[in-house]
Amino acid sequence: MINISLLDVKRLRRCKLVKGSFLIICLLGCHHDLSAQTQALKLWYNKPSQKWTDALPIGNGRLGGMIFGGVDTERVQFNEQTLWTGRPRAYQREGAVQYLPTIRKLLFEGKQKEAEALAEQHFMGKKDNEDDYTTLKAAWYKSVRNNTAPAATNYNDQGWKHINLPTEKGWETTPGFEGLDGAVWFRSTVNIPAEWAGKKLVLSLGRIRDIDYTYVNGTLVGNTDTTNYRRYKTPASVWHTGTNQIAVQVINFYDKGGLTSAYKELMVYPEDSTPEAGIPLSRTWKYWIQDDNVPAFPRYNADYQPFADVYLQFPKHGDVTGYKRDLDISNATAHVTYTSNGTTYTREYFSSAPDQVIAMHLTASQPGKITLNAVLKSLHKAVTIRKIDDHTLELSLKVRNGVLKGVTYLKAESSGGTLNVTNDGIAIVGANEATFYLAAATSFKNYHDVSGDPDAACKQTIQKLKDKSYAAIKAAHIRDYQNYFNLFSINLGEGKNAGMPTDERILHFNNVDDPSLISLYVQYGRYLLISSSRPGFMPANLQGIWNDLLTPPWGSKFTTNINLEMNYWPAEVLNLSACSQPLFNFIDDLTQTGQLTAKAHYGAHGWVLHHNTDLWRGTAPVNASNHGIWVTGAAWLCHQLWEHYEFTHDKEFLRTRAYPVMKSAAEFFVDFLIKDPKTGYLISVPSNSPEHGGLVAGPTMDHQIIRDLLKNCIAAEKILGTDAAFGKVLQGKYNQIAPNKIGKYGQLQEWMEDKDDPKDDHRHVSHMWGVYPGTDITWNTSALMKAAKQSMIFRGDEGTGWSIAWKTNIWARMHEGDHAYLMLTKLLSPADAVPNHEKGGIYHNMFDSHAPFQIDGNFGGAAGVSEMLLQSQMGYLDLLPALPSALPNGEVKGIRARGGFTLNLSWQKGALQQVEVRSDVGSPCTIKYQGKEISFPTQRGKVYRFNGSLKQL
Repeated sequence: MINISLLDVKRLRRCKLVKGSFLIICLLGCHHDLSAQTQALKLWYNKPSQKWTDALPIGNGRLGGMIFGGVDTERVQFNEQTLWTGRPRAYQREGAVQYLPTIRKLLFEGKQKEAEALAEQHFMGKKDNEDDYTTLKAAWYKSVRNNTAPAATNYNDQGWKHINLPTEKGWETTPGFEGLDGAVWFRSTVNIPAEWAGKKLVLSLGRIRDIDYTYVNGTLVGNTDTTNYRRYKTPASVWHTGTNQIAVQVINFYDKGGLTSAYKELMVYPEDSTPEAGIPLSRTWKYWIQDDNVPAFPRYNADYQPFADVYLQFPKHGDVTGYKRDLDISNATAHVTYTSNGTTYTREYFSSAPDQVIAMHLTASQPGKITLNAVLKSLHKAVTIRKIDDHTLELSLKVRNGVLKGVTYLKAESSGGTLNVTNDGIAIVGANEATFYLAAATSFKNYHDVSGDPDAACKQTIQKLKDKSYAAIKAAHIRDYQNYFNLFSINLGEGKNAGMPTDERILHFNNVDDPSLISLYVQYGRYLLISSSRPGFMPANLQGIWNDLLTPPWGSKFTTNINLEMNYWPAEVLNLSACSQPLFNFIDDLTQTGQLTAKAHYGAHGWVLHHNTDLWRGTAPVNASNHGIWVTGAAWLCHQLWEHYEFTHDKEFLRTRAYPVMKSAAEFFVDFLIKDPKTGYLISVPSNSPEHGGLVAGPTMDHQIIRDLLKNCIAAEKILGTDAAFGKVLQGKYNQIAPNKIGKYGQLQEWMEDKDDPKDDHRHVSHMWGVYPGTDITWNTSALMKAAKQSMIFRGDEGTGWSIAWKTNIWARMHEGDHAYLMLTKLLSPADAVPNHEKGGIYHNMFDSHAPFQIDGNFGGAAGVSEMLLQSQMGYLDLLPALPSALPNGEVKGIRARGGFTLNLSWQKGALQQVEVRSDVGSPCTIKYQGKEISFPTQRGKVYRFNGSLKQL
């Protein structure tokens, strides 16, 4: 590990960033020896990737790449942060506010279903393409249904392609079907035995998305337009002994398509028998894509898109030995190395922020051994590839169902041998070494301007490399990256499994044999945040910046009912404050669009944000009324702004950036909160407890978040010395908001009504927001904390990846270190150890699994470890408040605390040994540890040292 002593602070300087007052502490002339940490800070493997979640991620905040490490064919799948579907547009539904009083009235009367139905019809946001879709869909649908010729028994399907059915995750993950929507025919035969003659047969096709027309020997036997399982009871007359022809036309309008059920569901069997006696139909079928030009489906949100792939195709190697691929997160470089026929081949990869390129460098231990073809490919339909010059290949694309264009340049350089560029690719023969630089850009300029010139941007990026060597580009990349990464270190000890390949370490993880896997996991979380959220660019989405699917899970959006916020939980405490800047810039935009939604849907001042947004900054209710109408997204994001102030005490940031946004969010709730006719309290209605329990009046989480916003606005107003009158208004509202309540089971109620189910294990633990990340419930409110603990016990310890991460932080905040550690072990468990049965945990490349991949669990898990070691939300430094017994020894350096402090601390045998506190702003400091307490004034920049008894050294 790099151990940055606080004595090194004399060698630190503060660096101003472009927008706002964000501070990065940058190492000057960093001379730390990195060799000692190389093994500890590497993910490494002794075989190439078998799937995307084995591949290794690189990123510079804008360009992300996934390195597969193949021997004969290397694949580098890459993304550019602004390539999305959709277009600039209005998301709010004008006039929705007229339905607000009726929706509220229905909820107050207990008529939830009626309220949801009304809201679904009139209160949701506006979908893209919704105005003319019905007409376009009807015409297209009629055209594909007019051709039923493939249903005929004698139809000639000799030219059709083959596919193995079912496709469990939809046909979008099947080669040739990526991103496909439309009409597809499938055909297969089945031999009916003589003993089934004259019997009615059940044709089971499992789940089909979206519509099927199913034929047996040319006769239509079934049609369903939902995702329900298809078990068609067919008359005996349509079948005959021997070979029978089955034909299925599947019509899919968007997202997952095809026959997507479990393998055991595809079969035919007698109606008077059981499926076990049937003939399986899970096999290779023939297919024909009839029409994939389906009209764009109305969508609430846009989808983040993959850009393209670079394939490096090598001559077939002989026997390969010594294979290794790794990702060194100490310097953000990935490597592949192996030996074949006496030559050792090495590849190196990184995504440079200073030069805005992905670099790929190939060398060999013997001269003249580098021979390969480099080609560009993309899943997008509208793609053009052409030669730019004697060193450069260009791929240009346009997204489907959207306005954005993208361009990538792949430039090649070689030493020795020959280099030839054609429209088909780049051929290098007999070189001593080769280097590729990949630039990519889109036409996106901001959320309402798509007039950018991606070709010119790529050309300019490549031209800037003209006089730079690979060594210089790499050195600049490492210096830039380490300005972030080297500010923090953690060492929890090393066990006997530390030398294993990373995938094996995950399979065998336990705290005795491999505590350093936790250290690696924390630092990997920091690596991913640095790589996906850099100043000047976009914030990290559900998958950071890494996505390989045209139809990614949940659109790979920005989900704001926990996931986007969780992405930034480690930013302040793990010394990556500058990585929050993209989020804060994003919030600035959302403030503008959120004002439009607040007015159109609620007739309110200020701004509001519901549970999902995207590149185009939509803020209206989306998806469905039973969970899409959730009004506290803006308030939660304001908590992130306040946290940044708490950690930095940057008053200029508070005055110019944070408080205006916070005030606007508070203005919305001044207008929105309404008196509950039953209790007289001010409550939030309509809303929901995220994705749980439907549309309601007064969910507990809302009130916790709103109280937090109002409290922080009041505090900010006092710090800034302005807006006293507004502060009084907020204090009056604060005092009237419905309080947290304890229910009949001793639990913290999730809703106004005492209706929690002790057997409910829902993944969202939304009413725990007041425990973490908020401070609505603390040990100063011990009865509520006890009730919160009871609710956590009821919810259980299982969950999706991000849910487990949240539970880790909650248990740590409750000072239950061993329980928090139990959750952490679940977060570090293998997600895909059982084939076709992924669960919450981590993949081979340590990506978090929801399942599938979501990056929030990586960030939440890293924050959870810090929460075990240091808490500062109560106005003092609480040292080792939830140290688990499984981690008795350790050291952390560069961890940050509210109040403007940076700490180094170490512990042995479960007891604090020493702590160093650097005061970054000169605030008064109080430290607490196991009943001991010390308070003292501080001077800015001065370091204070104490032993385990809090005696000053």
